[in-house]
Amino acid sequence: MTQRPPRPLRVLAPALAAGMLLTTAACADGDDGGPDRADTTEISSSPLAQASPAALTPAGARAALVTEADLEDDWTQVKNAASWHDSLLVGKVDVADFITGKAAAADCQKLLDRLYDDDLLGKPSGASALTGFQQGSSRLLYQVAAYDKSALTSSFSWLKSLPVKCDQFTVTDGSGAKRTVQVIEQSLPKEGDARQGLRVTVQGTSGGVPTTLTLDVAAVRVGTDAISLTNGGLDGVDGDTTKQAVKLGTPRLEDVQAGRTPSADPGEVD
Repeated sequence: MTQRPPRPLRVLAPALAAGMLLTTAACADGDDGGPDRADTTEISSSPLAQASPAALTPAGARAALVTEADLEDDWTQVKNAASWHDSLLVGKVDVADFITGKAAAADCQKLLDRLYDDDLLGKPSGASALTGFQQGSSRLLYQVAAYDKSALTSSFSWLKSLPVKCDQFTVTDGSGAKRTVQVIEQSLPKEGDARQGLRVTVQGTSGGVPTTLTLDVAAVRVGTDAISLTNGGLDGVDGDTTKQAVKLGTPRLEDVQAGRTPSADPGEVD
């Protein structure tokens, strides 16, 4: 609790305030009759005045993408990443698996649909760019895009709810075959303004052979721009690569927003 000041100080306060007002008035009566120039400069250069980043452009979105140099191991950039779609993600969620019924089932269905369509955070409202890398049977899809603020906030709230709503459920594909899907939360480096990581496992059959698709799913918000990525495949997933992409990719987007050119050498990022 804040203590009340002693009475003598309270008595002196009006006199001190009056003196300060007189001094301020004298400074304001300069030759131009306007405010002090030093005060104006100080305000315009404050962090709050410079906090709004420039709108993301197509060129900026491309510059913010991670490169082969940012990823560990033997990842190779590919040209057909936009055409990647995994059929194991296609199916209808069984509503009977959910105690809360259709609402939770709809959220889990949206997850599978968005993963298949490569729009984890929904459709961008502005510039966007996408790239992909391959290592053996594993694939890493990485996207940078600008979004509507309220829609982006909603998407992150939805992602955060999935480990509880969609911890395990069943999907039926077009042939009537059943698949089991599990969703758990994954930790990510503390980058950006908000972040959410998931690990999605789909167990089923492909060509009559038992198959498991494992994907790391990650999203990082930086203002009204965001990074989203999926990483994994039929041979499992390397979580360190996911974290590496987030740790080195987020500063690239922050550089673009600040009008800087991202470094070509990931070693220069702390």
